[in-house]
Amino acid sequence: MMKKILLLIFSILSINVFSQNKNATEFLIANSNHAINIFIDKNTDSLIVWAVNELADDIKEITGKRPEIVTVNAISKKGIYVGQVSSKLFQSKNNQKELGNQWEKFSIKKEKDNLLIVGSDVRGTVYAVFEIAERLGISPWKWWADVHPLKKENLSLYLPSKGIVEAPSVQYRGIFLNDEDWGLQPWAAKTFEPETGDIGPKTYEKIFQLLLRLKANTIWPAMHPSTRGFFTLSGNKEMAQQYRIVIGSSHAEPMLRNNVDEWKPKIYGDYNYFTNKSQVDKYWQERLDELKSAQNETIMTLGMRGVHDSKMEGAKDLKESIAMVEKIILNQREMLSNTFKKPLSAIPQAFVPYKEVLELYDNGLKVPDDITLVWPDDNYGYIRRLSSLEEQKRTGGSGVYYHISYWGRPHDYLWLSTTQPGLIWYEMTKAYQNGAKKMWIVNVGDIKPAEYDTEFFLDLAWNINSIKSDGIDEYLKNWTAREFSAAVSQESALIMKEYYRLAMLRKPEYMGWSQTEPTTPVKFSDFSEEESLNRIKAYENLVQKIDELEKLIPEERKDAWFQLMVYPVKGAAYMNYKFLYWNLAATVSDVTQKEKYNTLATQAFEKIQELTSFYNEKVSNGKWNYMMSMQPRKLPVFEAVKKTENPMEKSVKTTDRIYIQANQFISKNDTENYQWKTIQGLGYSNNAVTLFPFTQRYFKNEKPSVSYEFEIGKSGDYEIEVRLLPTHSNNFDHEIGIQVDGKGTEFFKINTKDRDKTWKENVLRNSAIVKIPASNLSKGKHIVMIEVNQTGIVLDQLAVYLAAEGGTYEIPLR
Repeated sequence: MMKKILLLIFSILSINVFSQNKNATEFLIANSNHAINIFIDKNTDSLIVWAVNELADDIKEITGKRPEIVTVNAISKKGIYVGQVSSKLFQSKNNQKELGNQWEKFSIKKEKDNLLIVGSDVRGTVYAVFEIAERLGISPWKWWADVHPLKKENLSLYLPSKGIVEAPSVQYRGIFLNDEDWGLQPWAAKTFEPETGDIGPKTYEKIFQLLLRLKANTIWPAMHPSTRGFFTLSGNKEMAQQYRIVIGSSHAEPMLRNNVDEWKPKIYGDYNYFTNKSQVDKYWQERLDELKSAQNETIMTLGMRGVHDSKMEGAKDLKESIAMVEKIILNQREMLSNTFKKPLSAIPQAFVPYKEVLELYDNGLKVPDDITLVWPDDNYGYIRRLSSLEEQKRTGGSGVYYHISYWGRPHDYLWLSTTQPGLIWYEMTKAYQNGAKKMWIVNVGDIKPAEYDTEFFLDLAWNINSIKSDGIDEYLKNWTAREFSAAVSQESALIMKEYYRLAMLRKPEYMGWSQTEPTTPVKFSDFSEEESLNRIKAYENLVQKIDELEKLIPEERKDAWFQLMVYPVKGAAYMNYKFLYWNLAATVSDVTQKEKYNTLATQAFEKIQELTSFYNEKVSNGKWNYMMSMQPRKLPVFEAVKKTENPMEKSVKTTDRIYIQANQFISKNDTENYQWKTIQGLGYSNNAVTLFPFTQRYFKNEKPSVSYEFEIGKSGDYEIEVRLLPTHSNNFDHEIGIQVDGKGTEFFKINTKDRDKTWKENVLRNSAIVKIPASNLSKGKHIVMIEVNQTGIVLDQLAVYLAAEGGTYEIPLR
């Protein structure tokens, strides 16, 4: 009986999020008697036919009735009509005007009793079909996270009264499969595609289907030593052609060559253009000759680095490196032009100034105007550089290569996906406003468990205006409603929001306070005893809520719930428990209490083991076996901790401190068309503030500022701590000025050079910290004013404390 009541509650609540608009137009898809027919013309492209069949299957899974797919010559009978604008069905002047010669644009409109789904091209039409599927409640993660459709007898589509017309904000949108050694590759090789024993065409087919449901079009294939090169496996490039996926390659793989697998020193010699140019050219030309006879769409990465994510071999100094890379690019372009017999402007090309290559570019490396500049982040979510006003005039435009998974120093984050969506929103919107509209690629690691961040990134790439600075929470709530049900969407969204915020403060992978390259052992954290207990409590609340909501999850969504919610949230909680209890055990002298903490730390490790075994062996009947590793690269942070015996010195209490979140300013000074605004779900505070819009601008005279008020109960020497996000400027010249009580302003440079000690500290804690002494403060109220010299500076939190007490790691939300 209880189950029936829960199902009734659920069915009432589970109104599709797209149908909330009172002005929506309803189109009946299926009722208890029948499902509506889908009509296409006989010349419909095979990929569109596949998408239409997917939609029919989706409808059948929801209603039990599969629409019939019928070939017709004209629009006559009542039903859904699907096709390209070039189809005979849609050759009206209005359609031609709206969709003719457009890139991936589509229109979905109700006309009389029919639903017309028209695309400007093949992919545009496919995206329109999947837009319908999603509006009917089908998740793009239907296969990849087992978000099984929920049953309904009557199914209607709700559309805005004027229909939908959409086109992508960014031309090339896709993912980079990377560091796949611990998840995607072993899963494909041992579980999903044992006949290939690798990430082959069967796996790529599922990946390409996912990309199309997410309105993406580009792949940078997996390229680690564990995986054979994409083009070396029969069927891979053919599968990309079948699904119209554009093939690109990473910053380390020019000319679509996978050097790790394909460059054979015994055959070719050294991968050195200074000493072995003819062999390198021959190697690149071989791939171009292979592609000349294929029908694949490609984006050629140009330039040269070492074999695997290392700097180019052979150059003596910076000057020699720059001259050689310029020469290499010209040679590569000549090869492209000669091979494909097209003007270079008609051959998509990209240049990714990643790591040391950015230094070459900043020191004068010339890149031809029609090549797309793809700016990288610093591997930790902060974009290193954006196009200047002059660079924004380039015909090749610009793009971004962004990480939500990373292997490298100061520490990997390959296990859980915890990049705060607010950070993705800010950095990618900022990039877009500064001209990055040509190509967005996100490094997703193994795809799982990065589902939410991946979709968030790609949704922005499709429509930059689909998520606003104050709509990030609403987007999350809509997502949880679609994935789990409207009955749990509010609570689920709050759990995920706090999960991301706690990880913004310190990712689970960083809780051992260790580093890598070189790898160091774990050590006790910078958290005080009070902070450790507060953090444990915060995670306990999330775990408790997860367990409570479990009862309300529909049976069809239990596997999805585990993959998308239970494993990441509980995994993060247990990793925190492991180290925080280990820390606490070292702070107590009482033997019984010490033993209790040591036991809890051990149990936390065991729970991660149990959780991971369940993921691999039990979820979806073993479908994901070998997908989830609890110890990527076997770094020290993933091991069980040893019992702590000797007590360490207890940290100071933090009860007398004053904490201020960045959005709690008492006044602000906007200037020159720039305004201070809050970004939802960004920073420790979940409400970081910065200047809108995000176009780059220096302020010479009147500088924008925000002011905060605090009150102290006793006079004395204080310290004021200002926390900012560790964002970058093109010229390493972000600067803030701090003024206390209207006295002299002190200025602080806040940028760091990549890979120096402060930068490492900043990215591990997602905070750049500025401290200013405030001597002889009197009892009562005081004002702190913070001004900035340019856009791109993000304020997160402030703290005020007695100078003698020292700093604090965590500023709690109040």
